[in-house]
Amino acid sequence: MPEATQQRGWTPLLRDRLLWTLALLLVLAYGLPHTHALFSAVFPALPRPIYLQEPLSELLWQHLGLVLLSSAVAVLLGTAAGMAASHKAGRAFRPLLETLAALGQTVPPVAVLALAVPVMGFGELPALLALSLFGLLPVLQATLAGLASVPAPVQESAHAMGLTPWQQLWQVQAPLALPVWLAGVRSSVVINIGTAAIASTVGAKTLGSPIIVGLSGFNTAYVLQGAVLVGLLAVVVDMAFERLAQRVQWNA
Repeated sequence: MPEATQQRGWTPLLRDRLLWTLALLLVLAYGLPHTHALFSAVFPALPRPIYLQEPLSELLWQHLGLVLLSSAVAVLLGTAAGMAASHKAGRAFRPLLETLAALGQTVPPVAVLALAVPVMGFGELPALLALSLFGLLPVLQATLAGLASVPAPVQESAHAMGLTPWQQLWQVQAPLALPVWLAGVRSSVVINIGTAAIASTVGAKTLGSPIIVGLSGFNTAYVLQGAVLVGLLAVVVDMAFERLAQRVQWNA
């Protein structure tokens, strides 16, 4: 009986797609530098088929850190702007906010980087600015849509209970809008994971480094190594958000 119980306890872990995908990402990030024989066989014409300029594991964590920081800025600004625009006093500014956020996503991040480098220099700062602007629109739209989806009878009941407009927002509207808001945050973060790769063009340390070096040096192996890690990171984060969204809906 104890053995059967222990096996049942291990079964969910063995079937956990998120856990296995995360394990694969870490194995590749730390193990790719030791696969010289494999890549030499696949790319025999390349004298250096393994990217060794910087440890891929360090680039993975630096990439993730840049994405988390820029996404945090986008989430804070987008959520605050969406809440303010949904409030009665701020509804007049909603078209302007949506236009500015759409402009931030319409302008290519490469153009933002090109404009920011002369002012901010090379490194993470211009990348942080470009990624924050690029991730702003999905969060703003999700905040507005989530708050707009709250049923009118619920808002009327909250008003009848004597709640102030801000109390209605935080205690009634925000919890009901949480699933829609979370979907916008999910889109923003996943988009930024892929977009952050171009930050290596201005000196930021990301998983885009092997891709940029590979493209400039016609080294397909470098491009493949960077692209696989970026793709796996995006899949892991997306699956994590999916699990979080399921818990949020279940609690709701």
